[in-house]
This record gives sequence, C-alpha cells and structure tokens, in this order.
Amino acid sequence: MPIRNRFAELHPEITAWRRDLHENPELGFDLPRTSRIVAEKLREFGCDELVTGIGRTGVVGLIHGRGGAGGRTIALRADMDALPIVEATGVPHASKAAGKMHACGHDGHTAMLLGAAKYLAETRNFHGTVAVVFQPAEEGDAGARAMVQDGLIDRFGISEIYGMHNSPLVPKGQFAIRAGAFYAAVDSFHIAVRGRGGHAARPNSTIDTTLAASAIVMALQSVVSRNVDPQQAVVVSVTSFRTESEAFNVIPEHALLRGTVRSFDMDVRAEVLRRVEQIAKLTAESYGATAEFGFDEESYPVMANHEAETAHCVAAATDVAGACVDDAPRTSGAEDFAFMLEACPGAYIQLGTGDGPGLHHPEYDFSDDVIPVGCSYWVTLAESRLRG
Repeated sequence: MPIRNRFAELHPEITAWRRDLHENPELGFDLPRTSRIVAEKLREFGCDELVTGIGRTGVVGLIHGRGGAGGRTIALRADMDALPIVEATGVPHASKAAGKMHACGHDGHTAMLLGAAKYLAETRNFHGTVAVVFQPAEEGDAGARAMVQDGLIDRFGISEIYGMHNSPLVPKGQFAIRAGAFYAAVDSFHIAVRGRGGHAARPNSTIDTTLAASAIVMALQSVVSRNVDPQQAVVVSVTSFRTESEAFNVIPEHALLRGTVRSFDMDVRAEVLRRVEQIAKLTAESYGATAEFGFDEESYPVMANHEAETAHCVAAATDVAGACVDDAPRTSGAEDFAFMLEACPGAYIQLGTGDGPGLHHPEYDFSDDVIPVGCSYWVTLAESRLRG
C-alpha cells in the first residue's frame, strides 16, 4: 500500500508541529514543553489511555483497535530530545533556544509518530492495541533504558516494539534496515596517568606523564590491528588529551586521556576493553608512571534487530516505498533503542532524507518532504502486525 492519501491532507499540519518543535528544542530529560505538547495532542486525538512520566518525562498513548482493549500490543517509538548545538541553518523556524537545536531530526520523529497516532485513532483499522511511545533523552542519557526500567514493556504488555530514524545517507523517501547487529555498542573510557612533575629543564628528576600518555595513545592503535579478528568491525579512538599545566617549562604530574570503543560483538567488546586497560597500565609502568582505567558513563549495548521483526519492517516499508534495502551497512554510532530491543522483540529502520548536512551538524534540518512516507510506514506496520 503506498503513501496514504490522508497524510497528504495532514502534511501541512504535521509540518507545522515539526517546525514548532524545531523552534523550541529541549535537552535530555528536561522536556516540559515537548512532553506537554505530545500529551495534549494525544488527548485531542482520542487516545484511549495516556500515561506521562514514564522514564521521567516520557509519554505513552494507547490506541485500541476494533473490539476495544484486548489482544496483542505493539509499540512504536519516537525520541523527543534535541542537542546542545548552536544552529546555523538560517531557516525561518530555526531554534529560539540559545545553544540548543534539533540537529538529529527528533523533531521529525516526534511529528511523524504524532501524525500516525492521529490517523490510527481516527480509523482503528486493526485488532489489539498500538502503544505510541515518546522517549526522552536519547542523546547520551539512555532515556530508553529509563523507560524500560520504569516498566514500559511489562506495564503495557508490549509484545513487539519498533523504532525509526531519519538518515541523510539513504535516498529521500527510501528505507534501509538489517537484521542482527545494526548500531554499535559504545563504551566511553578515561585513563588517568600519574607521574612526578617538575621543571622541564630537569626531566631526569621527573616521571613525565606527557610522554607516558603519548606512548599509551600510540600503543592503543595496535588493539584493533593485532587483537581483533580482521572480519570484525571495531573502533578504538582516543579523543581527548589533557594535562594539568599549560606552562612551557613544567612537566605535569597528571595527564588524562578520554576515548571511545565501538564494537558489534559482545565477546570482542570484552576483549578489546581488557586490552585497552592492560596496555594503558603496562605502558605507563614502563615509563615509571601509573595509569588508572575507568568509564565516563554507562555503556550502550549493541543494537541488534530481531530477525522476524526485521522482516515485518521490510514488508511494511516495501508496501509504502516500493522497495527496502534489507542489508544496510552497520553503523558505529550508538542508539539507545538497544535497551528496548534487549527487553522486547522488535526492529529499527532508517528513513532516507537525502543529500544534505549530516546528523549532529549545525546546518542540519529534517526534511518535511518525508513526513507522509514516515507516517504511512508507521500505520502500515501497525495495521499489518495487528490484523484480525
């Protein structure tokens, strides 16, 4: 079934919602306006049940099909939060909040799921229940985990859960997905190097942390090339190198490295992290220094699509767009929908927005052209999974 005619009619209205959200971005769990607007619209649409405060500021609306409550419940998820970026798009609906912008398209995700909710509440051409899930804090704060820990899956009896993200790397209006590992596990680490500071003119009286930390950075480049099967995709990147002094004549006592590991296999992930810690400590020791290894924030697991649910997504996307790439490249980016897929069968698909600035770029703006495509996909998926 192609794009629904109803979404051609609703397109200007949904676009206005999206642009309003874009003008008024909010970060992390701090989404008072966004959550309120989502809840108000779901009430206006006639959702049968509305719950706020799931995962702190998440919103869930339940829409029952023909025959009322009963039967299976499937969930459709959109993320709501923005990023701490200064916008540079110059569009009329640019952010009015200093230092905040929707640079990842969550405004579009929220608007498209609201459009789908409006349609599903109008037509109810399914049997069972659709849960529309609006999640806070996708950008680094693991809002998906917070919602799962708050009972999202069990409380609403969700048997399948689906997510969607826009992608400038996919042709506009097309879909891409893959079964199994799709988005990488992400671990953010720090290495604190300690030595003995002193005058730069007398390095022999010091234990040079700058030298030791530099050696650690170089040694870590061997982890992927010499400890990982060449068939595995792994990234080890040191992204920050700081010392406590900026003086040209001081050898600092402390240095701090920060970095990230990206991987797609849990055993490989464990081995890489073990080697990073081991290399850091032993390299520092070889320079007379010490190194302490730790994590900056909680890790994200691999986001792996379930096979059967991936096939359902491919079928719905093909109905809407005429085709769907089912072997999309894996991405080393993180996605906290992984926590939902650990708790419940489901799958996550990409919707193409075409060429332009990439995600998280200050000139990025979600393409309103794909709104009817995304809305139609959600409705087609829901109706196909809840046939009588």
